[in-house]
Amino acid sequence: MAGHRASQSDAADEPAAALPASESAPLKLEHFLPYQLNVVASLVSQALSRVYARRYRIGVPEWRVLVTLGQYGVMTGKAVGAHTHMHKTKVSRAVAILEERKLLLRRSNRADKRESFLSLTASGRAMYEDLAPHALDFARRLTEILTPVDREAFNRAVKQLTDRSAQLVAEVAREGKNT
Repeated sequence: MAGHRASQSDAADEPAAALPASESAPLKLEHFLPYQLNVVASLVSQALSRVYARRYRIGVPEWRVLVTLGQYGVMTGKAVGAHTHMHKTKVSRAVAILEERKLLLRRSNRADKRESFLSLTASGRAMYEDLAPHALDFARRLTEILTPVDREAFNRAVKQLTDRSAQLVAEVAREGKNT
């Protein structure tokens, strides 16, 4: 009996990776929508970032700031963060890198000295104009496997999931305030 107990305890000490996959597991990561979306986003970001890292020597946060300012012209760092869903420290680091490379200009807000207005320099604007067709071509190549009908359905689904996610974030924030 003592030997039987020892073998049970030895089995319990084995790493989880050694256990067989269970078809009855209540949650399977590879079928979990938030995980699937994260995998797609990560793979797409990796592929696209290799294009602009090699060509422009910028990373994902810098690319997002550059493209946002290329699209909107002038924004505060806080507004860039809200638009790109990036944490303020990532935005701040990206802004510093772009400013150091003379791709971005920072002007103080006279009404609020704690914030600055950000805009692209002529070099930053030229980079944006040069990278835009490459990014659009990448997006076209990514989605060319979808039929026009599937593409429309995908766009609707992404919009609905984005809207619902924002609602859930707001719900969680409200619940956190009530506890």
